[in-house]
Amino acid sequence: MRTFWHEGQLAHRPASEFFNGALHPAADKVERAEHILAAIGRTEAPHLPDEATLQAILEDVHSADYLALLSTAHAEWRAAGREGDAMPYAFPVRRRPLRLERIDARLGQHSYDTCTPVAEGTWPALLAGTATVLGALEAVLGGEHAFALTRPPGHHAGTDTMGGYSYLNWAAIAAIRSGRRTAVLDIDYHHGNGTQDMLAGREGLSFASIHADPVSDYPYFWGHADENGDNIRNWPLPRGTLLEAYDAALAEGCAWIGEQSPELLVVSFGADTWEGDPISHFALRTEDYARLARRIAGLGLPTLVVMEGGYAVEALGHNVASFLSGF
Repeated sequence: MRTFWHEGQLAHRPASEFFNGALHPAADKVERAEHILAAIGRTEAPHLPDEATLQAILEDVHSADYLALLSTAHAEWRAAGREGDAMPYAFPVRRRPLRLERIDARLGQHSYDTCTPVAEGTWPALLAGTATVLGALEAVLGGEHAFALTRPPGHHAGTDTMGGYSYLNWAAIAAIRSGRRTAVLDIDYHHGNGTQDMLAGREGLSFASIHADPVSDYPYFWGHADENGDNIRNWPLPRGTLLEAYDAALAEGCAWIGEQSPELLVVSFGADTWEGDPISHFALRTEDYARLARRIAGLGLPTLVVMEGGYAVEALGHNVASFLSGF
């Protein structure tokens, strides 16, 4: 499997997040990527197009207003006399188009939680992440398997919203950009709500997610079992899920994906399903990831794996390496 990484992604260094009623150090820290790199070894550095080219590509997936906010939010925050990272505090109950001026209002307009701050290096890191995905996608369009080591995660980001540590949706970018019949399989602990919203009803694209039941776990408002549609399927599982139950759900998910007759597969892989993850509650072991990957590889599709969550930093590299070995 070819692996892609752009070191520009290390520029995203948020200091803190407001999570579960308290301020915590940011969970998406650079050590996550460093441990993965140490475990998987050699990577390819993708070509980084100029910002205007990347912006045009991103506008096929995310709204222009939202991208403009991401690119300037931290500078506007500092210009308003604020310290630290840009973080929202007020959110609309009913969303409607408004022309807002204060950075606080615009952050809330394009966010749905308080754990996704915009740091000084967030936008450059997102451009580097986009290049990473595009490089890996090119390999997959050529018939190979590829891993895009992306950070921050992406599957919670919507067309014009950030949340869940996610700003740009790597899986959706790859699926929409591919121009092929594409299935997205999300196996992060948390439901890929942004990807679901962005792909629902799109001809030739499909989305399947196996995740913690949102009755008890983030993102709460998406990913329930009754959200299935023509091109959407969800398998919510209870806390404490072990390999056998997880693998059974994955078998159903892979069978459904096969019925969609895709030409390629995008996997949103989160290692926060591991038994020791500090913010998640499944009980998969490191060796289990290779077995799950072999089942996915059995679909016989050129596969692009994008990195999502996984916050047990010391174990993260081993878990990712185990998963990739299954291909």
